[in-house]
Amino acid sequence: MPFIPHTNKDTEEMLAAIGAPDIEALFDEIPPELHIESLVGVPEAMTEMEITRLMRSRAAQDGAPLCFIGGGAYEHHIPSVVWDIATRGEFYSAYTPYQAEASQGTLQTIYEYQSMVTELTGLDVSNASLYDGASGLAESALMAVRANRKAKSRRVLLAPGVNPTYAKVATAIAGTQGLTFEYMPVDDATGNVAFDQLSDEDDPVAVVIQQPTFVGTFEDADRLTDWAHARGAFTIAAVNPTSLALLKPPGHWGEAGADIACGEGQPLGVPLSSGGPYFGFMTCKEKHVRQMPGRIVGRTTDLEGKPGYTLTLQAREQHIRRSKATSNICTNQGLMVTAATIYMSLLGYEGLVRVAEQSHRGTARLVEGLCGIDGVDMLFDGPFFHEVALKLDRPVAPVLEALAAQNILGGLDLGHYRPEYANALLVCATETKTDEDIDAYVEAMKTLFATRSLRSA
Repeated sequence: MPFIPHTNKDTEEMLAAIGAPDIEALFDEIPPELHIESLVGVPEAMTEMEITRLMRSRAAQDGAPLCFIGGGAYEHHIPSVVWDIATRGEFYSAYTPYQAEASQGTLQTIYEYQSMVTELTGLDVSNASLYDGASGLAESALMAVRANRKAKSRRVLLAPGVNPTYAKVATAIAGTQGLTFEYMPVDDATGNVAFDQLSDEDDPVAVVIQQPTFVGTFEDADRLTDWAHARGAFTIAAVNPTSLALLKPPGHWGEAGADIACGEGQPLGVPLSSGGPYFGFMTCKEKHVRQMPGRIVGRTTDLEGKPGYTLTLQAREQHIRRSKATSNICTNQGLMVTAATIYMSLLGYEGLVRVAEQSHRGTARLVEGLCGIDGVDMLFDGPFFHEVALKLDRPVAPVLEALAAQNILGGLDLGHYRPEYANALLVCATETKTDEDIDAYVEAMKTLFATRSLRSA
């Protein structure tokens, strides 16, 4: 959106209208000793042309490495039209609809977004969005406590495949409100829940299932959902939206389906951008909607029968009494949601399926190539989507360092998250990786594994 500065005449006319002699007079209440004459370390002003050249050179320092990192944020192709539209002035400056009915375009965008997300997750209702996937899990756990009134416990059980970062964020947000988060026992052979070690005396308020898991495996979501419901617990699904183009949606898990689904919306048209901003999504069964945090947009008709959109069930403290608010969420991440809505509209169901299928095929090719190297094996057997954990015969960090020197971001060192995954590497390929890209990674890894010095580093 262009910046149009005031001319000197504009400034003089505005000052004259309010009776101020100059701009400094607008700040005469600030004591002189607090005035700053200059900013230390700030360089001289630059022209627009010079600033553009500087920023391009700074951006170029990031390079254009081949990225095989996953773990919750993914490099997908984003059609150029997505952000061409999203950065138009009417979208780019739209933040959050406090006087909602005066902003029908914003409301319709959110409504369409909610409709698409409910289709992906197989659940009834979606909110406008959350900060990110991790805070979405925290809000889902708090929602489960409010909605699951039969449960006396405030224990939330996490399947072993729940993202460790999500668990930390959920503990930081919801732990102060009396919730505890505990990982369920893990089957070392599969990396998933060890059903034979579960206790019949467990009394959780909710069970969180991530699908696909953080290490790329698939939980038996049907069985685990039914196990949770048999104990009076809610099931919270933490899901990758791209994977839902191929996998069974959480609303269809088990006999009754998951109660709440949440996740990170970044794969839907939002660039990696060094870590954000992203957005979280949340959906639930209709019977729990009054406990859902954030905004919900509804579609109705006016007296003339014309369609209109409005905020409904505004259960947040900015709209109602604090004591009755479900959350203090302050944003609907409107710009990211707009981009995601455009992205999903452009690709449609078939396009999302193609993205998911190409990502899976690329990952299968990558794993086959890497596991053909002596010293590299799959950490767990079984099906996968577009991430796989590999076990190396040497420390991961030096390998990733050496790959980075060749302009390849080789994956995620799982040992940083859990000690039992020492020497384990999580790799990911999306539809952005060509066969040539994958082969280049495999060849670089072959060369490194022929170097003995890295084996004991």
